[in-house]
Amino acid sequence: MIKNFKASEKIGDIVSRFPKAAEIFKAYNIDFCCGGDRPLSQAMEEQNLNQREVLDKLEEKYNELRNMQLEEMDFRKLSMTELIDHIMNTHHVFVKTELPRIGDLIAKILRVHSVEHGQELLQVHKLFSNLRMEMEQHLIKEEAILFPKIKDYEKTPSDQQLTEIISVMKETENEHDGAGDLIKSLRKVTNGFTAPSDSCASFVLTYKRLEAFESDLFQHIHLENNILFPRLKK
Repeated sequence: MIKNFKASEKIGDIVSRFPKAAEIFKAYNIDFCCGGDRPLSQAMEEQNLNQREVLDKLEEKYNELRNMQLEEMDFRKLSMTELIDHIMNTHHVFVKTELPRIGDLIAKILRVHSVEHGQELLQVHKLFSNLRMEMEQHLIKEEAILFPKIKDYEKTPSDQQLTEIISVMKETENEHDGAGDLIKSLRKVTNGFTAPSDSCASFVLTYKRLEAFESDLFQHIHLENNILFPRLKK
């Protein structure tokens, strides 16, 4: 039987050719965005995961989709401009919409549940506030500086343009690492975005939205770190 995935492959490469792998990696807490440049075997070893189990899950999902004849969008086939437009229209729009919504929810549950869950929620409030500030600045840098430069470069490439792009791109990658670390800290503080048993509906909703934000952020970073940026580095 032909095996489609190997433990020696880079995590980001696997998600690039098979986007549904992101769901499996998320279930195992395998970082496929900021840590996408590592071999899958390294991530599994660090977390003491069963290598065969993870690979079998990937094969199972791959074959399931193939048998159902579902076509996955192959982001590698998009032009840089098309990929940028997808990132902005999908992920940037989501971030701009969700940041204020989640911020308001966190403030609300902090006021209501500060007595019984104050320690946890104060950490959530601080971490999310830092994440919100970083993401707002990050989106501005991408939309006002980095993405326009890449689009111009794709039309009329020059060495000078590429040098400028690489410089901004390195800053952007560092910002990705910072945002990734903050969302991982939020996951840890909230016990995997699990609301306490005595939570109200707003508490549960807040953690669900944080988890959805994490999923979108990982995919957002993956598309840039593992697909868009490597084209320019080459």
